[in-house]
Amino acid sequence: MIDLRSDTVTKPTRGMLGAMFKAEVGDDVYGEDPTTNYLEEKVAKLLGKEGSIFVASGTMANQLSLRAHTQPGDEVIMDRNSHAFLNEGAGGAAISGVQFFLLEGNRGILDPLKIEQAIRDPSDYHHPVTSLIWIENTHNRGGGSIYPPDLVREISRVAKDYNLRLHMDGARLLNASVALGIDPKEYTRYVDSTSLCLSKGLGAPVGSVVAGNREFVRRIRRFRKMLGGGMRQTGYLAAAGIYALDHHVDRLAEDHANAKLLAKAIAQLDCFRINPNNVETNIVYFRVVEGKLNPDGLKDELRENAILVHQVGNDYFRAVTHLDVSRQDILQVISLLKRAVSQLTA
Repeated sequence: MIDLRSDTVTKPTRGMLGAMFKAEVGDDVYGEDPTTNYLEEKVAKLLGKEGSIFVASGTMANQLSLRAHTQPGDEVIMDRNSHAFLNEGAGGAAISGVQFFLLEGNRGILDPLKIEQAIRDPSDYHHPVTSLIWIENTHNRGGGSIYPPDLVREISRVAKDYNLRLHMDGARLLNASVALGIDPKEYTRYVDSTSLCLSKGLGAPVGSVVAGNREFVRRIRRFRKMLGGGMRQTGYLAAAGIYALDHHVDRLAEDHANAKLLAKAIAQLDCFRINPNNVETNIVYFRVVEGKLNPDGLKDELRENAILVHQVGNDYFRAVTHLDVSRQDILQVISLLKRAVSQLTA
Protein backbone atom coordinates (compact mmCIF):
# COMPACT_ATOMS: atom_id res chain seq x y z
CA MET A 1 0.00 0.00 0.00
CA ILE A 2 1.29 3.45 -0.95
CA ASP A 3 -0.38 5.83 1.47
CA LEU A 4 -0.34 9.46 0.31
CA ARG A 5 -3.22 10.69 2.47
CA SER A 6 -0.90 12.50 4.89
CA ASP A 7 2.63 12.54 6.26
CA THR A 8 1.10 11.53 9.61
CA VAL A 9 0.85 7.90 8.46
CA THR A 10 4.60 7.28 8.74
CA LYS A 11 5.78 4.42 10.95
CA PRO A 12 8.94 4.32 13.06
CA THR A 13 12.07 3.05 11.36
CA ARG A 14 14.10 0.21 12.82
CA GLY A 15 16.65 2.69 14.16
CA MET A 16 13.93 4.79 15.77
CA LEU A 17 12.37 1.74 17.43
CA GLY A 18 15.79 0.84 18.79
CA ALA A 19 16.20 4.31 20.28
CA MET A 20 12.75 4.08 21.87
CA PHE A 21 13.52 0.66 23.36
CA LYS A 22 16.76 1.93 24.92
CA ALA A 23 15.36 5.21 26.25
CA GLU A 24 15.96 6.13 29.89
CA VAL A 25 12.66 7.30 31.35
CA GLY A 26 11.09 8.80 34.44
CA ASP A 27 7.88 10.59 35.37
CA ASP A 28 7.53 13.64 33.14
CA VAL A 29 4.77 15.23 35.23
CA TYR A 30 7.36 15.42 38.02
CA GLY A 31 9.90 16.71 35.50
CA GLU A 32 11.97 13.56 35.99
CA ASP A 33 12.07 12.02 32.52
CA PRO A 34 15.65 12.62 31.33
CA THR A 35 14.93 11.77 27.69
CA THR A 36 11.97 14.14 27.48
CA ASN A 37 13.99 16.85 29.22
CA TYR A 38 16.76 16.37 26.67
CA LEU A 39 14.32 16.61 23.75
CA GLU A 40 12.88 19.84 25.12
CA GLU A 41 16.36 21.32 25.54
CA LYS A 42 17.31 20.18 22.04
CA VAL A 43 14.26 21.74 20.39
CA ALA A 44 14.63 24.98 22.35
CA LYS A 45 18.20 25.26 21.10
CA LEU A 46 17.21 24.33 17.53
CA LEU A 47 14.55 27.04 17.48
CA GLY A 48 16.45 29.65 19.47
CA LYS A 49 13.94 29.85 22.33
CA GLU A 50 14.30 29.86 26.12
CA GLY A 51 12.38 26.64 26.49
CA SER A 52 10.07 24.09 24.92
CA ILE A 53 7.58 21.47 26.05
CA PHE A 54 6.56 18.10 24.61
CA VAL A 55 2.83 17.65 23.93
CA ALA A 56 0.70 14.87 22.50
CA SER A 57 -0.15 16.30 19.08
CA GLY A 58 -0.07 19.26 16.72
CA THR A 59 -3.66 20.09 17.60
CA MET A 60 -2.82 20.12 21.30
CA ALA A 61 0.18 22.35 20.54
CA ASN A 62 -2.09 24.80 18.74
CA GLN A 63 -4.85 24.82 21.34
CA LEU A 64 -2.43 25.24 24.23
CA SER A 65 -0.71 28.09 22.42
CA LEU A 66 -4.03 29.85 21.85
CA ARG A 67 -4.90 29.44 25.53
CA ALA A 68 -1.51 30.63 26.77
CA HIS A 69 -1.46 33.77 24.62
CA THR A 70 -5.06 34.97 25.03
CA GLN A 71 -7.90 35.75 27.38
CA PRO A 72 -11.55 34.74 26.78
CA GLY A 73 -13.17 37.27 24.48
CA ASP A 74 -9.95 38.12 22.64
CA GLU A 75 -9.63 38.02 18.87
CA VAL A 76 -6.94 36.20 16.91
CA ILE A 77 -5.97 37.17 13.36
CA MET A 78 -5.27 34.23 11.05
CA ASP A 79 -5.76 32.93 7.52
CA ARG A 80 -9.23 31.57 6.84
CA ASN A 81 -7.81 28.17 5.85
CA SER A 82 -5.64 27.74 8.93
CA HIS A 83 -5.58 24.31 10.51
CA ALA A 84 -6.35 25.89 13.90
CA PHE A 85 -9.60 27.26 12.49
CA LEU A 86 -10.76 24.52 10.11
CA ASN A 87 -9.56 21.26 11.57
CA GLU A 88 -9.50 21.42 15.36
CA GLY A 89 -13.14 20.99 16.37
CA ALA A 90 -13.74 24.67 17.24
CA GLY A 91 -11.19 24.30 20.02
CA GLY A 92 -10.34 27.99 19.99
CA ALA A 93 -13.92 28.84 20.95
CA ALA A 94 -14.49 25.91 23.31
CA ILE A 95 -11.16 25.95 25.18
CA SER A 96 -9.92 29.54 24.97
CA GLY A 97 -13.13 31.48 24.35
CA VAL A 98 -11.58 33.43 21.48
CA GLN A 99 -12.94 34.41 18.11
CA PHE A 100 -11.01 34.62 14.86
CA PHE A 101 -10.63 37.47 12.41
CA LEU A 102 -10.15 35.49 9.21
CA LEU A 103 -8.12 36.91 6.34
CA GLU A 104 -7.82 35.67 2.76
CA GLY A 105 -4.16 34.80 2.34
CA ASN A 106 -2.26 34.02 -0.84
CA ARG A 107 -2.26 30.21 -0.56
CA GLY A 108 -2.37 30.78 3.18
CA ILE A 109 0.38 33.40 3.28
CA LEU A 110 -0.81 36.59 4.98
CA ASP A 111 -0.11 40.17 3.87
CA PRO A 112 1.27 42.36 6.70
CA LEU A 113 -0.84 45.33 5.50
CA LYS A 114 -4.05 43.29 5.68
CA ILE A 115 -3.05 42.12 9.16
CA GLU A 116 -2.53 45.69 10.29
CA GLN A 117 -5.91 46.72 8.88
CA ALA A 118 -7.58 43.90 10.83
CA ILE A 119 -6.29 44.98 14.24
CA ARG A 120 -9.07 46.34 16.44
CA ASP A 121 -8.98 49.69 18.19
CA PRO A 122 -8.42 48.64 21.83
CA SER A 123 -10.17 51.76 23.11
CA ASP A 124 -13.48 50.78 21.46
CA TYR A 125 -15.24 48.46 23.89
CA HIS A 126 -17.80 47.48 21.25
CA HIS A 127 -15.18 45.24 19.67
CA PRO A 128 -13.05 42.34 20.89
CA VAL A 129 -9.43 42.95 21.82
CA THR A 130 -6.91 41.78 19.23
CA SER A 131 -4.20 39.93 21.15
CA LEU A 132 -2.55 37.46 18.78
CA ILE A 133 -1.43 37.09 15.17
CA TRP A 134 -1.27 33.50 13.94
CA ILE A 135 0.66 32.18 10.94
CA GLU A 136 1.04 28.61 9.63
CA ASN A 137 4.33 27.59 8.01
CA THR A 138 4.27 25.58 5.86
CA HIS A 139 0.58 26.08 5.14
CA ASN A 140 -1.35 22.83 4.74
CA ARG A 141 -4.36 24.09 2.76
CA GLY A 142 -2.02 26.35 0.82
CA GLY A 143 -0.42 23.23 -0.61
CA GLY A 144 2.65 23.26 1.61
CA SER A 145 3.29 26.92 0.81
CA ILE A 146 6.27 28.62 2.47
CA TYR A 147 6.43 31.97 4.24
CA PRO A 148 9.44 34.00 3.07
CA PRO A 149 11.45 34.86 6.21
CA ASP A 150 11.42 38.56 5.30
CA LEU A 151 7.63 38.48 5.32
CA VAL A 152 7.61 36.95 8.80
CA ARG A 153 9.93 39.77 9.86
CA GLU A 154 7.44 42.32 8.50
CA ILE A 155 4.53 40.62 10.30
CA SER A 156 6.63 40.64 13.48
CA ARG A 157 7.11 44.39 13.08
CA VAL A 158 3.34 44.86 12.88
CA ALA A 159 2.87 42.72 16.00
CA LYS A 160 5.43 44.74 17.95
CA ASP A 161 3.99 48.08 16.79
CA TYR A 162 0.62 47.10 18.25
CA ASN A 163 1.93 45.16 21.27
CA LEU A 164 0.55 41.85 19.99
CA ARG A 165 2.01 38.35 20.20
CA LEU A 166 2.96 36.42 17.07
CA HIS A 167 2.67 32.62 17.00
CA MET A 168 3.80 30.28 14.25
CA ASP A 169 2.05 26.97 13.75
CA GLY A 170 5.26 25.29 12.67
CA ALA A 171 3.97 21.73 12.37
CA ARG A 172 5.95 21.50 9.10
CA LEU A 173 8.43 24.27 9.88
CA LEU A 174 11.43 22.10 9.03
CA ASN A 175 9.95 21.41 5.58
CA ALA A 176 10.12 25.17 5.02
CA SER A 177 13.66 25.59 6.33
CA VAL A 178 14.96 22.58 4.37
CA ALA A 179 13.28 23.76 1.16
CA LEU A 180 14.90 27.20 1.49
CA GLY A 181 18.20 25.85 2.81
CA ILE A 182 18.12 28.03 5.92
CA ASP A 183 18.34 27.57 9.67
CA PRO A 184 14.86 27.42 11.28
CA LYS A 185 15.96 30.24 13.57
CA GLU A 186 15.72 32.51 10.52
CA TYR A 187 11.98 32.16 11.12
CA THR A 188 11.68 31.68 14.86
CA ARG A 189 13.75 34.77 15.71
CA TYR A 190 10.75 36.83 14.62
CA VAL A 191 7.96 34.99 16.50
CA ASP A 192 7.07 34.85 20.17
CA SER A 193 6.33 31.16 20.03
CA THR A 194 6.21 28.26 17.63
CA SER A 195 5.28 24.61 17.43
CA LEU A 196 7.08 21.77 15.70
CA CYS A 197 5.47 18.44 14.88
CA LEU A 198 7.58 15.31 15.23
CA SER A 199 5.03 12.87 13.80
CA LYS A 200 4.60 14.23 10.27
CA GLY A 201 7.53 14.31 7.86
CA LEU A 202 10.02 13.58 10.63
CA GLY A 203 8.46 10.16 11.11
CA ALA A 204 7.99 9.87 14.88
CA PRO A 205 4.84 8.00 15.96
CA VAL A 206 3.54 10.64 18.36
CA GLY A 207 4.18 14.16 19.52
CA SER A 208 4.79 17.84 18.95
CA VAL A 209 6.84 20.43 20.78
CA VAL A 210 5.90 24.03 21.61
CA ALA A 211 8.68 26.57 22.13
CA GLY A 212 8.83 30.11 23.49
CA ASN A 213 10.06 32.07 26.48
CA ARG A 214 10.07 30.60 29.99
CA GLU A 215 6.81 32.23 31.06
CA PHE A 216 5.03 30.98 27.95
CA VAL A 217 6.29 27.43 28.52
CA ARG A 218 5.20 27.64 32.16
CA ARG A 219 1.68 28.57 31.07
CA ILE A 220 1.63 25.80 28.46
CA ARG A 221 2.65 23.28 31.13
CA ARG A 222 -0.22 24.36 33.39
CA PHE A 223 -2.82 24.23 30.61
CA ARG A 224 -1.42 20.93 29.35
CA LYS A 225 -2.11 19.41 32.77
CA MET A 226 -5.57 20.99 32.84
CA LEU A 227 -6.46 19.34 29.53
CA GLY A 228 -5.17 15.92 30.55
CA GLY A 229 -1.95 16.17 28.56
CA GLY A 230 0.43 15.48 31.43
CA MET A 231 1.81 12.06 30.52
CA ARG A 232 4.24 9.96 32.52
CA GLN A 233 7.09 7.97 30.94
CA THR A 234 7.11 10.08 27.79
CA GLY A 235 10.79 9.41 27.23
CA TYR A 236 9.94 6.47 24.98
CA LEU A 237 8.11 8.90 22.68
CA ALA A 238 10.67 11.66 23.13
CA ALA A 239 13.41 9.24 22.05
CA ALA A 240 11.63 8.84 18.73
CA GLY A 241 11.57 12.62 18.33
CA ILE A 242 15.27 12.91 19.13
CA TYR A 243 16.08 10.21 16.59
CA ALA A 244 13.93 11.97 14.00
CA LEU A 245 15.70 15.29 14.53
CA ASP A 246 19.09 13.59 14.29
CA HIS A 247 18.36 11.47 11.20
CA HIS A 248 15.29 12.63 9.27
CA VAL A 249 15.59 16.39 8.75
CA ASP A 250 17.85 16.67 5.70
CA ARG A 251 15.99 13.86 3.92
CA LEU A 252 12.84 16.03 3.82
CA ALA A 253 14.32 17.33 0.56
CA GLU A 254 13.64 13.89 -0.94
CA ASP A 255 9.94 14.26 -0.09
CA HIS A 256 9.89 17.67 -1.76
CA ALA A 257 11.50 16.29 -4.92
CA ASN A 258 9.01 13.40 -5.00
CA ALA A 259 6.08 15.79 -4.59
CA LYS A 260 7.29 17.97 -7.46
CA LEU A 261 7.75 14.92 -9.69
CA LEU A 262 4.22 13.80 -8.94
CA ALA A 263 2.79 17.27 -9.52
CA LYS A 264 4.46 17.60 -12.92
CA ALA A 265 3.07 14.22 -13.99
CA ILE A 266 -0.45 15.14 -12.85
CA ALA A 267 -0.22 18.43 -14.77
CA GLN A 268 0.29 16.46 -18.00
CA LEU A 269 -3.14 14.83 -17.64
CA ASP A 270 -5.85 17.12 -19.03
CA CYS A 271 -8.51 15.82 -16.63
CA PHE A 272 -6.77 17.50 -13.69
CA ARG A 273 -6.17 21.11 -12.74
CA ILE A 274 -2.91 21.79 -10.93
CA ASN A 275 -0.08 24.34 -11.00
CA PRO A 276 3.09 22.33 -10.31
CA ASN A 277 4.98 25.56 -9.63
CA ASN A 278 2.92 25.93 -6.45
CA VAL A 279 4.32 22.69 -5.02
CA GLU A 280 7.09 23.99 -2.78
CA THR A 281 7.39 21.19 -0.25
CA ASN A 282 5.67 17.82 0.21
CA ILE A 283 1.95 18.55 -0.35
CA VAL A 284 0.23 18.20 -3.73
CA TYR A 285 -3.35 19.38 -4.25
CA PHE A 286 -5.11 18.75 -7.55
CA ARG A 287 -8.66 19.15 -8.80
CA VAL A 288 -10.65 17.01 -11.22
CA VAL A 289 -11.89 19.06 -14.18
CA GLU A 290 -15.67 18.95 -14.16
CA GLY A 291 -17.10 16.39 -16.56
CA LYS A 292 -13.76 14.72 -17.30
CA LEU A 293 -14.09 11.81 -14.88
CA ASN A 294 -15.85 10.76 -11.70
CA PRO A 295 -13.84 11.81 -8.60
CA ASP A 296 -15.21 8.99 -6.44
CA GLY A 297 -14.39 6.53 -9.20
CA LEU A 298 -10.83 7.83 -9.29
CA LYS A 299 -10.37 7.38 -5.55
CA ASP A 300 -11.84 3.87 -5.69
CA GLU A 301 -9.71 2.89 -8.69
CA LEU A 302 -6.54 4.07 -6.94
CA ARG A 303 -7.50 2.23 -3.76
CA GLU A 304 -8.01 -0.98 -5.72
CA ASN A 305 -4.44 -0.53 -6.92
CA ALA A 306 -3.17 -0.04 -3.34
CA ILE A 307 -2.83 3.75 -3.54
CA LEU A 308 -4.49 5.99 -0.97
CA VAL A 309 -5.07 9.72 -1.48
CA HIS A 310 -7.12 12.17 0.56
CA GLN A 311 -10.32 13.44 -1.04
CA VAL A 312 -11.07 17.01 0.09
CA GLY A 313 -14.68 17.68 -0.82
CA ASN A 314 -16.04 16.22 -4.03
CA ASP A 315 -13.47 16.93 -6.73
CA TYR A 316 -10.36 18.01 -4.82
CA PHE A 317 -7.54 15.66 -3.84
CA ARG A 318 -4.41 15.82 -1.71
CA ALA A 319 -1.31 13.66 -1.94
CA VAL A 320 1.45 14.05 0.63
CA THR A 321 4.93 12.58 0.25
CA HIS A 322 6.83 11.38 3.30
CA LEU A 323 9.40 9.05 4.85
CA ASP A 324 7.58 5.87 3.83
CA VAL A 325 7.18 6.84 0.16
CA SER A 326 10.19 6.26 -2.10
CA ARG A 327 11.00 7.60 -5.55
CA GLN A 328 10.08 4.19 -6.95
CA ASP A 329 6.71 4.42 -5.17
CA ILE A 330 6.04 7.78 -6.83
CA LEU A 331 6.90 6.40 -10.25
CA GLN A 332 4.48 3.54 -9.58
CA VAL A 333 1.77 6.01 -8.51
CA ILE A 334 2.26 8.01 -11.71
CA SER A 335 1.98 4.89 -13.85
CA LEU A 336 -1.14 3.64 -12.05
CA LEU A 337 -2.72 7.11 -12.08
CA LYS A 338 -2.34 7.29 -15.85
CA ARG A 339 -3.85 3.84 -16.19
CA ALA A 340 -6.77 4.75 -13.92
CA VAL A 341 -7.47 7.89 -15.94
CA SER A 342 -7.38 5.90 -19.17
CA GLN A 343 -9.88 3.38 -17.80
CA LEU A 344 -12.22 6.00 -16.32
CA THR A 345 -12.30 8.15 -19.45
CA ALA A 346 -12.62 5.30 -21.96
